[in-house]
Amino acid sequence: MDDPCQYTLFDYWRSSASYRVRIALNLLDLPWHGVTVDLLAGSHRQPEYVARNPQGLVPTLTVDGIDLTQSLAIIEYLNETVPGARLLPIDPAARHRVRSLSYSIAMEIHPICNLSVARHVAELTGGGQEATIAWMQRFIGGGLANVEEMLRQGEEGAFCHGNTPSMADCCLIPQLYNARRWGIELGAFNRICAIESACASIPAFVAAHPDSVRPSA
Repeated sequence: MDDPCQYTLFDYWRSSASYRVRIALNLLDLPWHGVTVDLLAGSHRQPEYVARNPQGLVPTLTVDGIDLTQSLAIIEYLNETVPGARLLPIDPAARHRVRSLSYSIAMEIHPICNLSVARHVAELTGGGQEATIAWMQRFIGGGLANVEEMLRQGEEGAFCHGNTPSMADCCLIPQLYNARRWGIELGAFNRICAIESACASIPAFVAAHPDSVRPSA
């Protein structure tokens, strides 16, 4: 058994990037310790944290004294270093599909729907909270519509690719949490909703949910 202190995750409970890594750690049954980086309090900008993560972003995963950053790079590192990990398939074509689905969420939807981006747009346009909501609904909703089509065109199964949760599921579920926060109707996304239902039955996903890790007031 790994040392319980081997994996230390610096994260914020509502960060979707952090949420992805929590799911991956849980799916691999790795013992990890969480350290809260309070984004609202500006903890991510403090020198001590920036020394770990020069971008001042979450998450950062410390493994054997090494600070790992960027959620997908972290998940791929875990897949490469944990014996028996199956977060990415072995077959190159299947691996490409999982990466493609993951990137479409983490690199296409997430960056432009970061709350700081949406708020900046609202400030520039003078649209206030209504503009922020409209921005989120357009780009999260449109992005998920594209993901739904990608899922329909590939191999079917209980999860994003086949019948084993992968990095793509680690990305999809946090994005759905964000979608609901912004009032986006998901009922038309049949494949996405079926995958979400399958993931909801797995303890690793449940334990990673923001409500499960939110710090006590």
